[in-house]
Amino acid sequence: MSDVLNQLYAVIASRKTNAPAGSYTAQLFAAGENEIVKKVGEEAIEVIVAAKGQGDARVVSEVADLIYHTLVLLASRGIAWRAVEDELARRHQPPPP
Repeated sequence: MSDVLNQLYAVIASRKTNAPAGSYTAQLFAAGENEIVKKVGEEAIEVIVAAKGQGDARVVSEVADLIYHTLVLLASRGIAWRAVEDELARRHQPPPP
């Protein structure tokens, strides 16, 4: 996948152990998994609302928010972004002959 996603995941994961003052990501980790999954759900709904009438720029913005919060969820559970990439690659493999 994208170097941007891998770099973003690395920054997010670092916020789990190195929580700079004022870091939104560090605040999410401190709030715990319930707050993180709540944000993932909110962002998913915002993607749907944007897709149903707010234009493509808004869809892109909301999908970016959803991906960010999903990366926070993965990092909070100790799941590497690579695991998602591997799953997508597995799903994309052609069926055996």
